[in-house]
Amino acid sequence: MLIEIPQLLLPEEVTAVRGIIRAGAMVDGRVTAGELAAQAKHNLQLPEGSPAAREAGEIILRALGRNAAFNSAALPFRVLPPLFNRYDAGMKFGAHVDGAVRAIPGAGIRMRADLSSTLFLSAPQDYDGGELVIEDSYGEHAVKLPAGHMVLYPAGSLHRVNEVTRGSRWSSFFWTQSMIRDDGLRGLLYDLDRGIMDVRTSLNGDTRGTLSLTSVYHNLVRRAAEL
Repeated sequence: MLIEIPQLLLPEEVTAVRGIIRAGAMVDGRVTAGELAAQAKHNLQLPEGSPAAREAGEIILRALGRNAAFNSAALPFRVLPPLFNRYDAGMKFGAHVDGAVRAIPGAGIRMRADLSSTLFLSAPQDYDGGELVIEDSYGEHAVKLPAGHMVLYPAGSLHRVNEVTRGSRWSSFFWTQSMIRDDGLRGLLYDLDRGIMDVRTSLNGDTRGTLSLTSVYHNLVRRAAEL
């Protein structure tokens, strides 16, 4: 399930996050990569847990909390604090799979990484290349979104970032542990939730039928959720 979350950040929030990143000191991105991923990774990154990363991350976490599309698609239980990277000309990240378990810094908690997110912070016209390419059973999907838009995809997907050939690509990335472990069931619940919302909108309110479907949705979540 690959889902675009449009306008997660407002334009002024994109500007604020970019300003925080610009003022921070970037380090070699390989510091947060596993042994195999480090061999394919060539980018810059804000240090995990740095004041700049925490400040910019809080803006994104607040935006996630108010975003209905993200909450419907991810059904989040835990969200790892967002990280931030930059790809300048000549930088890329070869094909890799994200680690299955991540540690939450300073919390003494580990979480299962069910979903990966990439939030674009650069306008597409500001750089060439730099597409996020995600592979699934239907082939490859190249993703390059406007600043403030985000893509959500299974963390177990093979993916890469193509080489940037001009300009600079800035983004945030993070992982989510969903209340629903099974990706297929999570996708069905997302489709059901979207269907209910569409019917409500077309009917300009609830009916006995939409209330029944809403009850089914929540009872399915109640039976499957892991908390």
